[in-house]
Formats: sequence, C-alpha cells, structure tokens
Amino acid sequence: MDSTAVNKKVCDTILDAIGDTPMVRINRITRGLINATVLAKIETFNPGNSIKDRMAVKMIEDAEKAGLLKPGGTIIEGTSGNTGMGLAIAAVVKGYKCIFTTTDKQSKEKIDALKAFGAEVIVCPTNVDPEDPRSYYSVSSRLQNEVPNSWKANQYDNLSNLQAHYEQTGPEIWDQTDGTITHLVVGVGTGGTVTGVGRYLKERNPRIKVWGIDTYGSVFKKYKETGVFDKNEIYPYITEGIGEDFLPKNVDFDVIDHFEKVTDKDAAAMTRRIAREEGIFAGNSAGAAMAGLLQLKDRVRREDVIVVIFHDHGSRYLGKMFNDDWMREKGFLEKTGMTARDLVSAGLSGELMAIEANEPVEHALRVMSEHDFSQLSITRDKRLVGSLNETHLYAELLKNPTIKGQPVDSIMQPAFPFVDISTPVELMSTMITPENPAVLVRDFKTDKTFIITRSDVLRVL
Repeated sequence: MDSTAVNKKVCDTILDAIGDTPMVRINRITRGLINATVLAKIETFNPGNSIKDRMAVKMIEDAEKAGLLKPGGTIIEGTSGNTGMGLAIAAVVKGYKCIFTTTDKQSKEKIDALKAFGAEVIVCPTNVDPEDPRSYYSVSSRLQNEVPNSWKANQYDNLSNLQAHYEQTGPEIWDQTDGTITHLVVGVGTGGTVTGVGRYLKERNPRIKVWGIDTYGSVFKKYKETGVFDKNEIYPYITEGIGEDFLPKNVDFDVIDHFEKVTDKDAAAMTRRIAREEGIFAGNSAGAAMAGLLQLKDRVRREDVIVVIFHDHGSRYLGKMFNDDWMREKGFLEKTGMTARDLVSAGLSGELMAIEANEPVEHALRVMSEHDFSQLSITRDKRLVGSLNETHLYAELLKNPTIKGQPVDSIMQPAFPFVDISTPVELMSTMITPENPAVLVRDFKTDKTFIITRSDVLRVL
C-alpha cells in the first residue's frame, strides 16, 4: 500500500495517546429495563488503562509550570492504583521518580502494575481515619516533607484534576453524542471526573442531569442530601475507586444532581456481567455505575441519552471480582439454602453492640460478662476499627492483669469481616475460624448491622 495513502498520526510519546476514547452502546444489560440510549465511555483505551491518565498528566504539567515539580524530582501520591499508574507513566517519559502509598484493600494487580513502571509502593491499612498517621493520606504527606525535591500530586484537592476533565473528557462526550446527552452517570471518588465533565456539560445544556454513584460506607450521599458530614456513615467497604470518608475539594456537590448508593455485592456482580454480556472488560467502578443506573431506571425516559463512565480495566480485578473463589468468600455468588437473613429473622443473631476504642479493658470485660458475649466489636467515633474475643481477652489478662485500666484498643484484634445479609449460611460457616470468630452482617435496607457467631451457625447446621 502507498504509505502516502495512510493517514496515521504518530505519537511522539505515549502521553500523546491519552484521550479520544471510544463510546460504545450498551445492549444486553439494559434490554427490557431501560428503553433509553445507554452509552459507555470506555476509558480503558488510555495508555494506563484508566481515566486517571488524563488528570495525572494535567497535574504534573501544571506543577511544572508553577515551579512545584523540578527536573529529577520525586512524585509522591496516595492512590488506589489508577492515578498512580498515570503518574508513573508520565514520570517515565519526563524523568521523575515515584513513591506511592496505597491501602491494603487494593488489588494486588494494581500494586504490581505500579511497580512495573519502577515506582516504590507503600501499603497502608484501610480501616483508619484519614488523620491517623498510618493512613495512606498521612504517610504520603509525611514523605513529602522527608523526601528532598519532592512534590505531592494530592489528587483529591488538586483542582487540576477536575480541570483535565473539563478541558478533555467533557468536550469529547459532548462531541461524541452530538450534544444529545441528557444524563451523565459516574462513580464519585476524588470528584475530578464528575465535577469536571458535569460542569462542562451543564454549561452546554443546564438541563443535563449528573448522577453520582456512591457506595455504602461513604459519606457523599448523606452530605449531598442533608449537608451533614456524618461519621456514622463510614465503615469498611470493598468497592474500589468510589466513595470516601472525607470531602475532597474536587467534589462540587452543586454539579451533582443525585447520589445513588450501590452495594458491594451488586457492584461486583455487575462488573462480571459487563464482561460476559457486553464483551467489555471494565473494572469495579463500572459495575457500580451500571448497577446504579438500573436502580434509577424509573427516572429514565425513552428519548434520553445516558453516558456511563467506565473508569478502568478489568485486568486489575482478576484476583477479586473476576475470581470465583474470592466472590464466594465475600458472599457475592448466589447460592440456594439458608442465608444470613434467615438467622436474623429467626432471632438467632443479635444486632451489633460495640464499645469505643478509648474505653478501658475492664469496661469491655464487664459488657461481655453482663450480656454473655464471646466477642465484641470496637469502634472509634462510632466507626468499626477492631474486635475482641473472650479467648484473646483471657490470655491478655493472664499475662498482665493491669491492662484492665488501659484503653481497649491496646489489645484489640482486627475488625470482623462484613457480608451482605443475603450471604448463604454455608459460606459464612467457612468464614468463621478460630482467628475470626464472628461475621458482621449488613442489612442495607434497614441500615442495621448484626453479628453472627459460631454458635449462631451451629444452631442451624
């Protein structure tokens, strides 16, 4: 073929390949449920396989212009993986080093991918407050002060994040739909995508609705609806990439018309369906977004054009949502037979009782004795942070009787795992072990949490 007949753009670097991602019609998942046009913006076509490439480069370039990031410097960031990937790719091209902090709930694939680009990755605990010195936010801030010639990207509060989507993603969506878009559906984490894209689209057409997808365990929805930052909304969750336990500056709540919460189970199940029914290998936040849209189907009209953002690639979740063993372990694969709901309905399990982490050990001992509890949950500001079982308590008291006056968090154990109320009893029985003597069952409809122990399960097996 004559080479002059080929109109092909050659990218000078991989960074020039960011953006201009395709829009794909959703067919099977919405069939019979939503008559409107539903389109997915497939951000996995970016070099780092996620939408975060866009804002990563924008943050770096703006920092360079402002003199905050200097040649040979080190980029530091707390990341769930995707932003780190975008920063790492740009760092390779531009000659920077990278140190990332992340949480222990992130998939191994994400961490390994960051290391593949030469980044140093520090894994921090998930179930601590952002202000806790162990949190991935705090550790990254400490490193910024300790590492010479370093710059922290701070994706949550760095407004270059939302500006990237205002300048790039928003115009792409407007052009690809010829301005016919009526709804934007997007998972909300840092807030950059929903705010940047939503702001651009609403400037073009103020009637466009922006629906933010949230997760149970996150503060966004209640804050939007009440203006109250409620720490009682915060507890551990599995869904990655969306939801937060604080309010990032990139989240403009005035741009978002409605927040819809999606359970971990529904998000995980939909993530698998997208691959199996649409042939699109997308990540966990795409599953949450599609599940949220189906929950909102009664608000949709036939003439609507809905764009759902698919943030990242399914390959980062091979050990989780796309792994049957992991799905069974979490209670996300449907099974027949008795479930946690049956135990709750029959009164075999009680509603969760917990004590605050700063209470003395003798108070925990008294509560467990008075109520004949074999284990107890520990909270900090009403947020679940740990547990205590009688065997461990007994052993600690034998070693050192004076611990009675010490705070209970000095001897507490890891928090009990959460499962959905539809989880089969057969599965829960495998989760209850000598090291993990109880499971917490969350009923999202009633907003209640129950505790199921070995004895509860034994009564029905």
